[in-house]
Amino acid sequence: MNDKFHQASFQIEKDDNVAVALSDLEPGSIRIHGSSLLEVIVITDAVKQGHKIANRMISEGEPVLKYGVPIGIAIHDIEAGKWVHLHNCKSYYDKRSSTLDLESGAPTDIQYD
Repeated sequence: MNDKFHQASFQIEKDDNVAVALSDLEPGSIRIHGSSLLEVIVITDAVKQGHKIANRMISEGEPVLKYGVPIGIAIHDIEAGKWVHLHNCKSYYDKRSSTLDLESGAPTDIQYD
């Protein structure tokens, strides 16, 4: 493998359809470490450290798999290389997660006076 890939992610389990950014990532080719069959994927979005990246197409209604288990469900089709977050999936564990602001994490379903 060529050392030109300074950006990296990690896929935890072989069946996961997401990998986790090991640092803040910019669009381009990134290496996937861990249990992935892929060595490299091209990402199309900037992704913050610790956030998820689709390592293959995830269809609307399909579970998002991390740790080898479903952690959420895609609310839109998610193309390989896309950032996976509250704008395109909802959590199985936090029913309110889809109401949170993408940047701040603040609830958007509350009216503040």
